[in-house]
Amino acid sequence: MMWETFRVDSMHAYGDYDESCLFAYSVGQVIESFYRFYRLESASVVVCFNEWMLGPGLLYVRKHLPSVATVFTTHATSIGRSIAGNNKALYAYMDGYNGDQMAGELNMQAKHSIEKQAAFYADCFTTVSDITARECKQLLDKEPDIVTPNGFERNFVPEGEAYAAKRAEARRLLIKVAEKLSSGTAISPDALLVSIGGRYEYNNKGIDVFIEAMNRVRMSEELQREVVAFITVPAWVRAARADLKEVLEKDIPVRTPMQMPFATHWLNEMENDKVINYILRVGFSNTAADKLKIVFVPCYLDGKDGIFNKSYYDLLIGMDATVYPSYYEPWGYTPLESVAFGIPTVTTNLAGFGLWAQKEMQGLSIGDGVAVIERTDFNFFEVAEAVADQILALAHKDEAEVAAIRQRCFDLAAKAEWANFITYYTEAFDIALKNATGRNRA
Repeated sequence: MMWETFRVDSMHAYGDYDESCLFAYSVGQVIESFYRFYRLESASVVVCFNEWMLGPGLLYVRKHLPSVATVFTTHATSIGRSIAGNNKALYAYMDGYNGDQMAGELNMQAKHSIEKQAAFYADCFTTVSDITARECKQLLDKEPDIVTPNGFERNFVPEGEAYAAKRAEARRLLIKVAEKLSSGTAISPDALLVSIGGRYEYNNKGIDVFIEAMNRVRMSEELQREVVAFITVPAWVRAARADLKEVLEKDIPVRTPMQMPFATHWLNEMENDKVINYILRVGFSNTAADKLKIVFVPCYLDGKDGIFNKSYYDLLIGMDATVYPSYYEPWGYTPLESVAFGIPTVTTNLAGFGLWAQKEMQGLSIGDGVAVIERTDFNFFEVAEAVADQILALAHKDEAEVAAIRQRCFDLAAKAEWANFITYYTEAFDIALKNATGRNRA
């Protein structure tokens, strides 16, 4: 069906492509069964599909239920992410890229093809930010009909006494793990806790920038406060460290840094891990004399990782700041989640959320809740320096200033709730229904 009807090229498919297609095709069949069972022929029906993985489902509906309107939302383009992840300058040369050509060069033909055809055959094509809309126009040869930014619900963010209790508990645990990994010397309970999180896209997510920035903070003469930086990014984890687990559970005193004193879990092929190698290259040692210590948490924080045994959100709440200096980030839920928890964040103008925050805020520093750093294809070290400056500035804020910043975070997050963003989707539904009008009734 996909080739004969829609000319989707799957000849070079590999990895998760087949499984995604099977799932999406099944979704299409379920939708068809539901539609026919409930006799919805006279109703106005819209079906929403997200990402290339659901593209086959959209095409199935288009073929078998032509009267049903479809919306296709891409949260990135597969070829744009691949260009960025392969260290090619995505933005400087955007106008010169041909999506089909780059898909062939980077062996992304199958995913690119299904994504492109889904965008073309959808009654309404949307994406999550202006920066990705430009990417879609250039690489998919299809401009989105509307931008539909990602909303958020704050109903799982604790409030009042529950917030204070969870924050205190998270901080105690985070500091305890850092103490045991390093020299065992007590870390101040008022230490500044900073983190980056997300999936392991080393360059795209700015993990390399984060490590470089934290090293600059560590070396700065301005730093008067202890800082602990956490990298919560799942890697090829082998197991929780038995030695760390033992000293935590039995509260065994530690007088010297552990072997590899910045990793909470052992990894497979640890010697090839990019995060570990950069940490070692810039000279982190996590000794008692270091004002800034760095901790790599290379596992999914699902509440059963063996060391923290807390969920991601139950640790996020203990942070004082987060940093997401992304190079490729169509939206960026992580900085939005951060401000929803009242935690100021640093992001970039290459993140959809960063662009949105720029429009909503009067300032652009961490004192305003969100610092938006200008990032290009070529200013890595300038970005690292700017991130370091923001963290150093926050380290000098007093309690009253921090409380005001936290409130600004809450206020900004409230603007991004679905109650405010759902209107973009209702407009997308209207566009889809209008464009589907007149097609055969099934």
